Amino acid sequence: MAQRVCIIGGGVIGLASAYALVRAGMDVSVIEARESVGRETSFANGGQLSYRYVAPLADKGVPLQAIGWMLRGDSPLKLRPRLDPAQWRWMAAFLGACRASVNQRNAGHLLRLAALSQDTLRQWREEDGLDGFDWKRNGKLVTFRRHGTFARARDKVLDRLQQQVLSAADCSRLEPTLGAVDFVGGIYTPNEEVADCHGFCQQLAARLEASGRCTFLLGRKVTGIRHANGSVQAIEMAGEVMPVEHLVLAAGVRSPELALPGVTLPLYPLKGYSLSVPIGTRHQAPAVSITDYDRKVVYARIGEQLRVAAMVDIVGFDTGLEPKRLALIKRQACETFPLAGDYAQATEWAGMRPATPSGVPLIGASVYRNLWLNLGHGALGFTLACGSGQLLAELIGQHTPSIDMQGLAPRAA
Repeated sequence: MAQRVCIIGGGVIGLASAYALVRAGMDVSVIEARESVGRETSFANGGQLSYRYVAPLADKGVPLQAIGWMLRGDSPLKLRPRLDPAQWRWMAAFLGACRASVNQRNAGHLLRLAALSQDTLRQWREEDGLDGFDWKRNGKLVTFRRHGTFARARDKVLDRLQQQVLSAADCSRLEPTLGAVDFVGGIYTPNEEVADCHGFCQQLAARLEASGRCTFLLGRKVTGIRHANGSVQAIEMAGEVMPVEHLVLAAGVRSPELALPGVTLPLYPLKGYSLSVPIGTRHQAPAVSITDYDRKVVYARIGEQLRVAAMVDIVGFDTGLEPKRLALIKRQACETFPLAGDYAQATEWAGMRPATPSGVPLIGASVYRNLWLNLGHGALGFTLACGSGQLLAELIGQHTPSIDMQGLAPRAA
């Protein structure tokens, strides 16, 4: 008899987990508080599948750099201190991770997971014919406006076969729309990809429904988890009690609300913003994905729109659209790519990235024998979703994981 797995969370992490589990022959239920899947952090994120640029935010020099950022009116980072113990605990742990050796170790964990994720998505696309989400391998160019940051990034390039160091002229030849921008150089990775995360969620949901092995409970909020004798027994939803055999917690920034005794979920929401800019026949949008390193803005062409995403706001659970932040993103985008799209018709969005202080997600078993975690992917949720789902399916199915789980496995309180 097939194992039954219940997943709390219908974003890209929960859906990728469900898809991997169904492929492994298990029966799945997905519970999502919203009326449809992929409506929160997965809805309008940056769209870059950036498998080789996965270094955590926490690094040597970041705290001092962040102070400088916060003194600027156009800062990519905003901190609003709150009377919130969770925020202060997260910030203290983040500062503890801001060491070069820790960053290098955590980047290694993320690179292993990212490589698995890219291979897993390739497998799903080729073997299952999964499509319909504007996937494209268009490469990624990280551009630099300052000689100092370019020199430091250039020195960190380890794989000259996968990544190419380009001069300003090289960048303009690769992506002609950069011709008028004052960049000093760039680093190009040809095998990076782009896709529509919300479209991907919809395609996964459609495949799951068609499989006959997945049930969706939409518009249903889990209010509690019942447990006894070291295992999870059932979940509670508005008075209804639903027994579970295996339970996966993949509810993003809302997951700590459901944490059980003995389970540490060091998550905090890092708010980001995006613009979805329509591209018409007269427009000249970049074909290559661009990361403006010094401004911390990413550009990805997703079908007939340009997705522009930026900002890290540490402001608590505030999902509101802040006009000043969005105006800054639009102004910088217009300066960099003035002919890329119809900025007057851009759709504005803000989302809450569920981040751990280290930048490394929590994937795998908890201290409860049948409670599993898939959490804390931060800004890399779309990039890491397929690999994270594959690992979870292997662990629940008691198979040897495809990669070393060091650094990824959850830690008990």
